[in-house]
Amino acid sequence: MSNLSQIDQVTSLHKNNELQLLCFRLQKDKDLYAVNVFKIREVVKYDGTLTIVSHEKSSLIEGLITIRELTIPLIDMKKWFYYDDKNKNKDLTPYKIQREENEHDIIMICEFSQWTIGVRIYEADRILNKKWTEMEQSAGIGGTGSNNKLVSRTRYFDGRLVQVVDIEKMLVDVFPWIEEEKQEELKKVSQVKTNKVILLADDSPSVLKTMQIILNRIGVAHNDFINGQKLLDYLFAPTTEIENIGMIITDLEMPEASGFEVIKQVKNNPLSAHIPVVVNSSMSGSSNEEMAKSLNADDFVSKSNPIDIERSINQLLIHKQ
Repeated sequence: MSNLSQIDQVTSLHKNNELQLLCFRLQKDKDLYAVNVFKIREVVKYDGTLTIVSHEKSSLIEGLITIRELTIPLIDMKKWFYYDDKNKNKDLTPYKIQREENEHDIIMICEFSQWTIGVRIYEADRILNKKWTEMEQSAGIGGTGSNNKLVSRTRYFDGRLVQVVDIEKMLVDVFPWIEEEKQEELKKVSQVKTNKVILLADDSPSVLKTMQIILNRIGVAHNDFINGQKLLDYLFAPTTEIENIGMIITDLEMPEASGFEVIKQVKNNPLSAHIPVVVNSSMSGSSNEEMAKSLNADDFVSKSNPIDIERSINQLLIHKQ
């Protein structure tokens, strides 16, 4: 899919408050899981070589695979579901996706947060079209070991539960040094002086936690919400003093009300139209500026990047005080 075509499709879906989910399973005839289709480049059958990079039984990285001259890390999602960050030496080999000897691996090639990774699944199912209002917040749902790895849930065509995976959390668990790099970047940001409050919305607990650390470091007060609807409910509540709100930072993909719904309602209301809205998204590539423009956002930052967030706060909040 071309970059421009993807922008048009994503924008069209967000403007209609819709999303598309690729449904898949980690075991035959078992639970249905899903990931937003725009984080998946393709699904392939793979029978090539696997270059082992670690012999540790606790390793989440299976090894490296090469697809169309691109070498990427391979992660077994079922093993990640049983990963416990409080017991990082746990043997994960019993939880690997099991296939018959003559069957190919099924791998989702995922692109997000400026990463390309291969994710092993048992089988891909079909694409599900949903309204964001049909998505419910997850609250520790799912099977053994899956807690904190799911962000939302919805229903399949026949009423069965479909659980949406927190794929950003998977990236942090697999590559912990990503967070370590952010800690180094945090040291470079400076505190700002403002009495304004930032409203923050993201359905991923891991992203919310990271953003809280970044905003605390920058020294700005913030109120945090687990989806766009809760942010909107707060913003337009009779008791909220809108003049004290200096900025809104929102994810795009959230249950109940998406980030676009947040942007639309904020910008269409004369009381709040002046408030800068920044999209904090894991969508990769050069489409960021075009996406922000098409959604009428004031800025677009790569997911939880301290330097980008400090820049955006300085440009849109501090310099306009």
